[in-house]
Amino acid sequence: MSAQTEKNQPVDCGGVDERLPLGSLATLGIQHVMVMYAGAVAVPLIIGAALGLTKEQIALLINADLLCCGLITIIQARGVGVFGIKLPVMMGVSFAAVSPMIAIGLDPNLGLTGIFGATILAGIFSVLIAPIFSRMMGLFPPVVTGIIITVIGITLMRVGLEWVGGGKPQILDQVTGQMIANPEYGSMQNLGTALLVLLIILGITKFAKGFLSNVAVLIGLLAGFFIALVQGRINFDGLGDASWVAIVKPFAFGVPTLSWSLLGAAAVLSLIMVVIMVESLGMFLALGSICGRPPSREDLVRGLSTDGLGTLIGGIMNTFPHSSFSQNVGLVSVTGVRSRWVCVMGGVFLITLGLFPKLAFIVASIPNYVLGGAGIVMFGMVASTGIKILMSADLNSNRYNPYIVAISLGMGMIPLVAEHLLDKMPSVLAPLLHSGILLAAVSAITLNLFFNGIARPERSKHESSAPATVAATTETGPRLVTQQDTPATQQLASQH
Repeated sequence: MSAQTEKNQPVDCGGVDERLPLGSLATLGIQHVMVMYAGAVAVPLIIGAALGLTKEQIALLINADLLCCGLITIIQARGVGVFGIKLPVMMGVSFAAVSPMIAIGLDPNLGLTGIFGATILAGIFSVLIAPIFSRMMGLFPPVVTGIIITVIGITLMRVGLEWVGGGKPQILDQVTGQMIANPEYGSMQNLGTALLVLLIILGITKFAKGFLSNVAVLIGLLAGFFIALVQGRINFDGLGDASWVAIVKPFAFGVPTLSWSLLGAAAVLSLIMVVIMVESLGMFLALGSICGRPPSREDLVRGLSTDGLGTLIGGIMNTFPHSSFSQNVGLVSVTGVRSRWVCVMGGVFLITLGLFPKLAFIVASIPNYVLGGAGIVMFGMVASTGIKILMSADLNSNRYNPYIVAISLGMGMIPLVAEHLLDKMPSVLAPLLHSGILLAAVSAITLNLFFNGIARPERSKHESSAPATVAATTETGPRLVTQQDTPATQQLASQH
């Protein structure tokens, strides 16, 4: 093996089941929490503001959110009974249900307890239909899986770039109640700090070795935080008002009342959960590819059932529908640390933050533009994984697959580049039509069925139905090692 090739070989960071030393677990777990924290607390903040809840009520929603995120993350990553995919997955409250939940909460017949009741019923529905999704593997050959994962990464990139700018371009004016331009969006300070965080991450990745390289994202985030602190741009107002300990009780806002209105609301959230499960399926396939452990049908049932279980528990514990957080998939790809026990430790930290609000307040003080520098790397890596999988699809001799890729990527871009294109469609379809991931998935699955049919073992000569693909670097260029390669073939590829 040449020196240059050896230098380019990825560092083996262990397997999914590897138990790292406690110090490493804690550091890597904190890194995962810092990456997903802003997204985890955003939904209760949005719902609370939209429903006009008091500061104390919103604080309770956040504490409940963090507590449930931690609990369900532990179940998903560790595995408990028939639940948990046992991959490095972080769980959080899904953004997909925000608009329907606000509509439910503003209904005088339902209110906040109606949201929780509908969430409970949607969670039960999700657990029951999870086995159906597990039987859809034949619909996900590499050309479909690669498209979905690529669109997930591109969709997340919009979030990362908004973080770089300092948040949303439009913000709510607390005085007038109108949306106004965010004066801090895209400022030189925001862009400069985000760029510095990105450069620190790249520098550590390039020149550091071992454990230090694995926590490059955490170091970059901490550096950005202290830079913002020195600049006087960290706001700790309200830290003194936060309580030291908070105990979250089930049905703290009251027990939901069963009614026809609640059943209608539950039907809406159940439809949203179908969307969430399609996205989770793509993320599980991506994570399995990154970790070198493609999920089996049983694994997918366990993972998707845990999405439903998290939603069920969330409704009981005063929070909202849960899903697997895709930004943390990017972190696994960036660091190469595949141990699921890192995410178990992350779940422990989330529970701790839910019980000690002052700690949660400090973590919440990390500015968006600091997160943005890391987001560009992590979300781009998700898209990169999708492209790797597309490279294993037959795009040369199969003349249909390029059409599937071209059209499905275009459909997935609609909410990003032409967000008002589908505004005149029936409003009941809005939750579906505003998900680029779902549009790309439906398009790719439909077109693949039309052109290629359902993937079967005998059709695997050109295109395997297994989505996992590992890139191996050789002196003659990149080579794709797929599931069909024998261990001897894989060993030979690693020796070149």
